[in-house]
Amino acid sequence: MITLYHCAGARSMRPLWTLEEMGLAYELKTLPFPPRVFEKSFLSVNPLGTVPYLIDGDARMTESSGACLYLAETYGPTPLLVAPGEPDRADFLNWLFMSDATLTFPQTLVLRYRQLEPPERRLAQAADDYEKWFLGRMRAVDARLADHAYLCAGRFTLADIAVGYALHLAHTLGLGEKLSATANGYYERLKARPAFGRAAV
Repeated sequence: MITLYHCAGARSMRPLWTLEEMGLAYELKTLPFPPRVFEKSFLSVNPLGTVPYLIDGDARMTESSGACLYLAETYGPTPLLVAPGEPDRADFLNWLFMSDATLTFPQTLVLRYRQLEPPERRLAQAADDYEKWFLGRMRAVDARLADHAYLCAGRFTLADIAVGYALHLAHTLGLGEKLSATANGYYERLKARPAFGRAAV
């Protein structure tokens, strides 16, 4: 049985959404956020104290996009995967890893320095600067979606799950109104997927 440790609204939504899209059986363990603070016993499971934490047999995974790729490759075939040899394979991998390194990372700093730190430790300039970083990087997403319904391969893939989570986080942080109409239209298409609704818990 696949086990996924998850926090509502966290990056663990990516593998959870993938599990739902693929119709795989899994056990979900939902923790308070951040678990390393509010669920100290979790540190004995994952010393990093972070989610996602995916367990599947001997596999242990902490990276959300990597966990999505693992699930698709291990339990496919699935149209969510752009396989080696397909024309958009390079784009697929680029979007998959850009989703976290380039789009989610700056938002985590906005979250930290606007909301999570005690008031005396909040840094408005840092939060503002990383918000601008995120919005600037979204230009690549806007350019791609200008003439594509999805990011690659002419279909919904893991790339859309990974980048879609970054847009979901943006809306959670109150940045949705600063996204382009193109990006928000794409987000609405993703939200309409039944698996998204089941994962957004």
